[in-house]
Amino acid sequence: MRILVHEFVSGGGLAGRPVRASLGREGAAMRDALVADLAAIRPHRIVTTVDPRFPLRAPSGVEVVTLPPRSEALLDGLMASADAVWLVAPETDGCLERLATRVEKKGKALLGPGAAAIGRASDKAGLPRRLARYGVPHPPTRVLCPDADWEIAAREVGYPVVVKPARGAGCHGVCLARNPGELRRSVDMARRADGREPLLLQRYVRGVAASVSLLADGRRAVALTVNAQWVRASRSFSYRGGRTPLDHPLAGRAVEAALRTCRALPGLRGYVGVDVVLTESEAVVIEVNPRLTTAYLGVRLALEGNVAALALAACAGALPAPPPARRQVRYTAGGRILPAGPQFSVLNRS
Repeated sequence: MRILVHEFVSGGGLAGRPVRASLGREGAAMRDALVADLAAIRPHRIVTTVDPRFPLRAPSGVEVVTLPPRSEALLDGLMASADAVWLVAPETDGCLERLATRVEKKGKALLGPGAAAIGRASDKAGLPRRLARYGVPHPPTRVLCPDADWEIAAREVGYPVVVKPARGAGCHGVCLARNPGELRRSVDMARRADGREPLLLQRYVRGVAASVSLLADGRRAVALTVNAQWVRASRSFSYRGGRTPLDHPLAGRAVEAALRTCRALPGLRGYVGVDVVLTESEAVVIEVNPRLTTAYLGVRLALEGNVAALALAACAGALPAPPPARRQVRYTAGGRILPAGPQFSVLNRS
């Protein structure tokens, strides 16, 4: 099978345009890890795209294609020549959903959710309603138009509040407000980050930031690991990396909430991430990532077996049993693997 791997940021999706260095490093780290794991699976043939600013030392046999600026036709040709396509892209402004639609129009298999499932999972405005049907804890959330009274909404939700785009990825444009003065600044910062998306106002949940990495086959899901997230919360949020697996009394609650979240969002396939906050008594789901996440950098090293191969099996409808963990792994967002060390004390989001 000929598999095309297209990681949007490091793979040429932003060729000719400015790219934040941290975002490029994060994307390249996921791309490089995924390509290495897929290349180890025989007899698949792997093709991947690159932006010259983020070169790849490709394993033997991997075809590397440079995407120059305005290369939509070249990417379409690569999609058409592949048997299956693995996309890694931000949900911001519908980027991942649009790419999935392009693959589907060519009649090619997606090694991940289809465009419709991506749309459901990345719709943070509709997520509270979907999760409520399945009894999944989620912060009180308001979707507000530009001329709405944000201060009244914030008082109803209760300070501190988080302001973020309705369709975004990671911590980009996510801001914290503890009072009305900070709220005005947070709204301005979030609008500058992505002025095309509606903004959400959400109650800030104090606790340990974590994620659950799962495999899904479109109907069912299994959890691979619960991962600690190193998230810095000040005026704006920033993701620094994580540790997997996370040893926490509520890890089982996190898995249960993530599995119910997947049931609330039919059509999820392959590798999926669910972000949660572990409070003193429950696991609160924050959002869903219908794609490869940075936690993959640790999960692939922590577990026995090839996680990319397990994801391929899940996409084919053969949901595998999760392999056992062989060690703990600590990693940065840029792909560095660190000594295991103690549990992150900075993971508390208060």
